[in-house]
Amino acid sequence: MKHKKMITCSALLLLGLGGLKAQQNLVAAGGEATGSGGSTSYTLGQVAYTTSTGTNGSVAQGVQQPYEIYTVGINETELTISLSVFPNPTVDNLTLQISDYNNEQLSYQLYDMQGRLLNTGNVTADQTEINTSSLAAATYFLNVVTQKNRKVQSFKIIKN
Repeated sequence: MKHKKMITCSALLLLGLGGLKAQQNLVAAGGEATGSGGSTSYTLGQVAYTTSTGTNGSVAQGVQQPYEIYTVGINETELTISLSVFPNPTVDNLTLQISDYNNEQLSYQLYDMQGRLLNTGNVTADQTEINTSSLAAATYFLNVVTQKNRKVQSFKIIKN
């Protein structure tokens, strides 16, 4: 029995000298999240963290780290056009109207509620007719996009 106590005391002493640290704060809640990409554990309410700095940079470890998103790239000029769709609800044809149309290279994409692309076309004038006669009575989404596939505006279309 003395031998077991001696090993346990030695192990505790070695672990204590190795710099092991326990949780510093009481937390409000926590758990583990698992998905197809892996798993992670999380806690709520723990605010302790440390920062280590070296010659190649620094690393902050702990929880509740700030996450900043920086946009890198060229700022594109915004389009100054006004879009409207009528009649909505529609039966056979839908009209996409663009005020202040200056030959911007735009196109439209018609999607169903499941996200399937049903129809596409180019916008070539200030009024573009979209044939909806072959579509079933349902709700659809019409996206107007730029040449670089950047969404300008989206419309919810109801087909009777």
